[in-house]
Amino acid sequence: MGPAPYSGGSAYGMAGCGLGSIVFGNKPGFIQILAATTNGTFASQTFGITSGTSNCSDTGGGAGSAMAFIQTNREALAKDISRGNGETIKNLATLSGCSDSAAVGVTLQKNFKTIFPSAETSNTMVSSNVIQVLRADSTLACNRLI
Repeated sequence: MGPAPYSGGSAYGMAGCGLGSIVFGNKPGFIQILAATTNGTFASQTFGITSGTSNCSDTGGGAGSAMAFIQTNREALAKDISRGNGETIKNLATLSGCSDSAAVGVTLQKNFKTIFPSAETSNTMVSSNVIQVLRADSTLACNRLI
């Protein structure tokens, strides 16, 4: 099982796993923006999640992995959900075993206010809301969330 997000001994910081975590580690603060940019620029997070490389060792998927991913990548995921597509949605769809990441993006975008009812909504509640939305739409076939 991979490292727990937000823990002091984590192999990656708030930007999540990927090339950025290897280059910048888990140092807090502004450096995580550079790590996230590195992950996005080289698409290393998607590759790492699907292949189990780049500090992305817990790639078995499931609700636990999806929740940890959502909590670690909350800000980037919020932006992608508001647009209805993006790297974090693709990664979430992969972890959740969903059949079509584009459909996941559309569904999450339609449910943005349910997922993020306010700016003060906790990370735990946001991740629970996302999982609930994905489970509720059987057409997405998110088979790792069952």
